Amino acid sequence: FQIRYAGLVSAKSKSIRRIIGTVSIGIAIAMLVAGETVFKSRLSGIPMLGYWMACFIFTAIAAIAAWVDAARVREESRAEKRALIEETIKTIENKPHKGNK
Repeated sequence: FQIRYAGLVSAKSKSIRRIIGTVSIGIAIAMLVAGETVFKSRLSGIPMLGYWMACFIFTAIAAIAAWVDAARVREESRAEKRALIEETIKTIENKPHKGNK
């Protein structure tokens, strides 16, 4: 029960992490394209610096979201592997042997 409940909770947080990462990288790509085409001749000085700083921040948010997601997936995989090994050991221990009737 606890493993299933934890899986439901982590599924929601996993979706949120992936949405944040996807939206952030989407915004960063759109800003990159717009900055290199539409705004290239229109921005200069401090506004240009602020624009590219915002693009960098969105890229950093996406990278951090991806790093956190990878760490959580690794953690969930280890927990599932551990639970499977424990369940297999319990099954083997409780299985009657052919010599013992």
